[in-house]
Amino acid sequence: MRLKDKVAIITGGASGIGFAACKRFCEEGAKVILADINEQDGKMREEELNSLGYEARFVQANIANRVDVIRLMETALAYYERIDILINNAGITDDATLKKMKVEQFERVLDVNLTGIFHCTQLASETMVKQDYGKIINTSSVSGVYGNFGQTNYAATKAAVIGMTKTWAKELGRNGINVNAVAPGFTLTEMVKKMPDKVIEKMESNIALEKLGDPSDIANAYLFLASDEAKYIHGHVLHVDGGIIM
Repeated sequence: MRLKDKVAIITGGASGIGFAACKRFCEEGAKVILADINEQDGKMREEELNSLGYEARFVQANIANRVDVIRLMETALAYYERIDILINNAGITDDATLKKMKVEQFERVLDVNLTGIFHCTQLASETMVKQDYGKIINTSSVSGVYGNFGQTNYAATKAAVIGMTKTWAKELGRNGINVNAVAPGFTLTEMVKKMPDKVIEKMESNIALEKLGDPSDIANAYLFLASDEAKYIHGHVLHVDGGIIM
């Protein structure tokens, strides 16, 4: 098993890409802390994974809230006394064009997608530095690389995640901590499945493989970067997008 007995915190773990990652990491032997703001879904996912014989624990947390993140890290340490892997997967959208976007919309997305990742990484890295070992994987997006109509706030956060990833790679590498990012393309989550067929077809037309990604595609990228197979990959942004806008 590629992650046997490793302790992994995965934010946004109750649905979509996050849950796909939780399950994939469990399959590879990790002990998973499933963090999510949604208590009902989080408990359901915890029970689902445990029923399969995996070791997963749900912790309710709003990563935009520093107190919640402190409690998340303390809970992980209380259970396992270490934190080996942090997957900063949690994120939200609240789209509008520049002309129509409200300040509250802009700030809400920054609070979760940017400040939340800062909280999680700063606090988890304290433990990783003491261990002289850690894997931090941040979730960017193709929107942060190319921009996307109606996503001033989201694109800004995902571009900033790339900048933070490279900065933290320079700061934390000396402590045995790998820091990388994954930039997913359009992925067939439950939210996307509810979109009109015409919208999905338009999305697919911009992709060289002419199909949307599956959450498992992103989860497998997280897994690779979290494994020892990627021990010499550092400060990298891995695009998992089917060849969009090449």
